[in-house]
Amino acid sequence: MAHFAKIDENNVVVQVLVVEQDFINTGRLGDPADWIQTSYNTYHGEHVLGGTPLRQNYAGVGYTYDAERDAFLPPKPFASWLLDESIHDWMPPMARPDDGKIYHWNEEIENWSETNEDSGIRPPEQWSRHPDY
Repeated sequence: MAHFAKIDENNVVVQVLVVEQDFINTGRLGDPADWIQTSYNTYHGEHVLGGTPLRQNYAGVGYTYDAERDAFLPPKPFASWLLDESIHDWMPPMARPDDGKIYHWNEEIENWSETNEDSGIRPPEQWSRHPDY
């Protein structure tokens, strides 16, 4: 079994299933060309278990498949954020301050603002898909 992402006419992922390639090829789930294999263990262009990465990131609903890059890109969180081609993910135009305080991204000023509340947005070095990785 493998993971496959169904993309719509805009290449946006609308569904992810665990299914055999042969079943996709039957057409029972629609046009087989709308289903693209993805790897649950691929994140930022690396396979977390040491295998071969597939399409830069595991596809999630709302991700976009970029055929030119052969990559699944997550939704862009803010208009000002830029695509980091090395990891195929969106990054703020400036690094978050590293002074122990809590910051959130403020799109109005396109900069980090200090806050007392955690926004939940983490820089990539703090991202983890699973606590065992």
